[in-house]
Amino acid sequence: MAIQETTLRDLAFDHAPVGIVLTENRIIRECNDTFAQIFGYGREELLDQSFAFLYPTYEEFLRIRDVGVEPLRRTNQYSDERIMARKDQSLFWCRVRGHSFTRDEPLARAVWSFADLSASRPIVQLTTRERQIVMHLGEGRTSKEIARLLSISPRTVEAHRARLLKKYCASNVAELLASLSGMPH
Repeated sequence: MAIQETTLRDLAFDHAPVGIVLTENRIIRECNDTFAQIFGYGREELLDQSFAFLYPTYEEFLRIRDVGVEPLRRTNQYSDERIMARKDQSLFWCRVRGHSFTRDEPLARAVWSFADLSASRPIVQLTTRERQIVMHLGEGRTSKEIARLLSISPRTVEAHRARLLKKYCASNVAELLASLSGMPH
């Protein structure tokens, strides 16, 4: 019975339709083939590597840590949609969900799922700051909340938001997000 359960568990992990990765202090300790394929790597290339090289910039790697730690401490869970980088340096949107095993130190050991959204959400060229603003707008945050999370002023957030609305000919955030997601508005 134990052998069969282990085999079923291994099958579920190895063939899950989403990428699954186990991390310790943001170092990839184990991942399934789906995770590796999403990013364009072989599984062995990813093991014991920092998550940093899967982000468009090192700055974004650091910022997402700062955004995600508090929700993990509070609820033991975190989720968002973000832009990541493949091995060939192409960028893509993905949905990320995480669960920490160590609530006091949320990043000490955690499990994450990654779903590639590129088929339904094409990438558009945005600056790092624009990507950050869009990510938070998509989660329903206000300009004041975004400003606090990014350590910038609410007026700066509003300025970025206004430029994004103008850039995508959107009259409100819902239309902006629809434009960026490839959905009709």
